[in-house]
Amino acid sequence: MKRNHRIAGGAAIVLIGFGAVIGVNHSKTTAAETTQPPPEVMVSPVEQRDLPIEREWVGTLDGMVNAAIKAQVSGYLLRQGYAEGSFVRRGQLLFEIDPRPFQAAVDQAAGQLAQAHALTAQAQAGLVQAEAQLTAAEANQRKAQMDEDKYVPLAAQQAVTQQDLDNARQTNQAQKAQVAAATAQVETAKAQVEAARAGAKAAEAALETAKVNLEFTRLTSPIDGIAGVAATQAGNLVGPAGNAVTTVSTLDPIKVNFTVGEQESLSLARADALHRLELKLILADGTVYPQAGRFSFADRQVDSTTGAIQLTGLFPNPGNMLRPGQYAKVRAEIGVRSGALLVPQRAVIDTQGTYTVPVVDPSNTVRFARVQVGDRVGSNWIIAEGLNPGERVVTDGLFHVRPGAVVNPKEGK
Repeated sequence: MKRNHRIAGGAAIVLIGFGAVIGVNHSKTTAAETTQPPPEVMVSPVEQRDLPIEREWVGTLDGMVNAAIKAQVSGYLLRQGYAEGSFVRRGQLLFEIDPRPFQAAVDQAAGQLAQAHALTAQAQAGLVQAEAQLTAAEANQRKAQMDEDKYVPLAAQQAVTQQDLDNARQTNQAQKAQVAAATAQVETAKAQVEAARAGAKAAEAALETAKVNLEFTRLTSPIDGIAGVAATQAGNLVGPAGNAVTTVSTLDPIKVNFTVGEQESLSLARADALHRLELKLILADGTVYPQAGRFSFADRQVDSTTGAIQLTGLFPNPGNMLRPGQYAKVRAEIGVRSGALLVPQRAVIDTQGTYTVPVVDPSNTVRFARVQVGDRVGSNWIIAEGLNPGERVVTDGLFHVRPGAVVNPKEGK
């Protein structure tokens, strides 16, 4: 019993000594904590300034003019006269159709026109002859009329015989018949002349049609622009019923089509801001196109299925870098937001949709302010509610602070 009592007493002495050691260490740790300086954090003041209100829309690029080159006559392609994707001038040869059958048609039409002109000349000569015969017949009739008029009083005086008077009357009647026949011949000759002239007109039209068809064998560019890929090749049969053989597009300036919601378009229209919009183009790689664009026109109607209207902008395109079919974002400044509050994005903590910002009060104590955020502007975030201008927000050292902690703020960005 005495031995066990001695063991228990020794254990008590050890425990008391261990507790004393722990107490000493705890007092040292507490003292160290109280003497440790407050953590250093970087802060930035809440900035207030006027900001432009910008909008972005997804746009599609298109040529200012897209001319589909189609064959107007049927025939076999002889050759291609341009390099695909190259710049072509107005009137430059793109394709040539075999012209031989069309040249033959021109020659045939020219021969028929010459024949029609000959027939016209012949008809005109016949008319001149018929008119001369009519003139002679009228002269003979007038003489016969004079003879008859002369014999009538003489026969009454029995100065001439009745037979002489009857002969004069018969001669006059015969001459009148000659005049009528000559008049009919003149009318017939005039009709022949008109018919010949009509034939000549038809022959001229046929010749002009043949010449036009011959010209259609040369498929030329109607505009200055970039020629696309050839949809056919030499040796193929082409015709009016086929598809376009290629397309030529005018690319400077180039169109950008984008859609705007009906309410937004009404707001822009009321403010008369459409024609004052300066457009920027954000390309697929994120770069901003160096040339600014301008608003061109709005479509005639709102799409009833989407409630949006298509707008078109124009951008200078020297060097034809931009091509139809590209997608790009169209950005425009539509107004100014006055007195917007800005903080660096790294100062905003997003916790499942709840946004907070650590704020250093004038006493250098940290508090976490719940805020409502707006749009992002560069590396900053617009704060709609929850902060005041000039307040200091923590931008670096967030993991070393907690609500109510005292910190050592350092100005920075």
